[in-house]
Amino acid sequence: MVNVVESGSAGPAAGTTTATNTGTNTDTTAGTNADTSKARIALIGTGGRSEMYIRAIFGEHADTAELIAFSDVNPGRVEYYQQLIQELGAPGPVAAFDPADLTAFIRENSIDRVVVTTPDYTHADYIVEALEAGADVVVEKPLTIDAEGCRRITKAVQETGRNVVVTFNYRYSPRNSALKEIIQSGVIGKVTSIDFSWVLDTVHGADYFRRWHREKKNSGGLLIHKASHHFDLVNWWINDVPERVFASGGLKFYGDQNAAERGLGERPERGTPDAGAPANPDPFTLDLREDERLKALFLDNEHYDGYRRDQDVFTPGITIEDNLALVVEYQGGPRLSYSLNAHSPWEGYRVAVNGTEGRAELEVVERAAVTSSTDKKNVVDPSATPVEEEDAIRRNGERLVVQRHWEPAYEVPIVNGEGGHGGGDKLLLSDLFNGPGEDPLGRPSGYLDGLRSVSVGIAGNRSLESSLPVRVEDLDLGVDLRRS
Repeated sequence: MVNVVESGSAGPAAGTTTATNTGTNTDTTAGTNADTSKARIALIGTGGRSEMYIRAIFGEHADTAELIAFSDVNPGRVEYYQQLIQELGAPGPVAAFDPADLTAFIRENSIDRVVVTTPDYTHADYIVEALEAGADVVVEKPLTIDAEGCRRITKAVQETGRNVVVTFNYRYSPRNSALKEIIQSGVIGKVTSIDFSWVLDTVHGADYFRRWHREKKNSGGLLIHKASHHFDLVNWWINDVPERVFASGGLKFYGDQNAAERGLGERPERGTPDAGAPANPDPFTLDLREDERLKALFLDNEHYDGYRRDQDVFTPGITIEDNLALVVEYQGGPRLSYSLNAHSPWEGYRVAVNGTEGRAELEVVERAAVTSSTDKKNVVDPSATPVEEEDAIRRNGERLVVQRHWEPAYEVPIVNGEGGHGGGDKLLLSDLFNGPGEDPLGRPSGYLDGLRSVSVGIAGNRSLESSLPVRVEDLDLGVDLRRS
């Protein structure tokens, strides 16, 4: 089975038909005889990303957490994970409930924490409802997609006193932690500016244009869904808060108009052909039949909600950008120059941090090439599932170089662990389920970190609309994000 990791991919796109969970167990008394010493978890959203949490709860963290129930608008995906938990050794199925019954289920089953892995546009609704029902929340990035969602979450946190954790797993990746250590040590002096370039290849990048992410009303665009990770890294690296954002960008590669300009001809609406038809050799198509997991999660369950996981990236209806550039001014004085490209022939990122005493440079190649001969097109995120592609010039790897003024450069070793994101996912899950210990790098993140990260994307989207710089304080997110 090919391992595919999709952040926040559970649930249908906005506007698709949602079905009731016919045949789903809605017994809200299930699990009441469970071990009360364990955190009682309810998970909402059963797309690709939820599997990481399910495996953790039934595996390494079975002593500290118990999955009481999970929920989705699509009963087929619920059943998929019921089968998985049996394979993981569970004595029987867990409860399942309709998302509309979240409040009642939390209260009647003494749920401690709700894990949210639903599409981005639903995050604010589920976070607020869970908090008001008396549970803490763990949510996949982004926290939410717009200023209204930020205000609602802020109000709920302030009124309930409950806790919200945003799972910024990139903080835990050893290479990013190593750069944090360098900056925090003061070896390059006071930070003055950051250059940050992120490139998504024609496997990973293209995938945002075939899923629900392709509509900005669902995802906030790549400035929210994807780049909130990157903005959080910068905020955390330099321990500072964004104040003003200017953005430029557009849809330059994907979409029907760009396809027509390049003479690509007529396109299919989706990558999976009719039953019995051969696979489409076009490298931009995704045939769900070729991946056992994608087929089971999405293709086999389309009849419940009409959600198509394999839309063609050159068809109409795409409202997000694939090329973006930002300048961000920070409270403490540094400036960030950021760019994102979603149709690169390789995947990775380069970041340079300039300081008063020198410079630190991190280069990461997560997938060196996407070739026409690759048979791993369905391995969407190479940072979570490494893929080796032969390239005589560029090779997978990472390198952190530091150079102080008037001194030769030196390389900082990076020690990776086991699992996704260089072992970062394992460290994140430990903090989530065992509780964070003393961390000199301050990697655990709360709702304020989530707000600070999405504030850049929200301001960036407004700047794209107006062609003017936007101040974060003018977004009115419900709380002063500045550090005292």
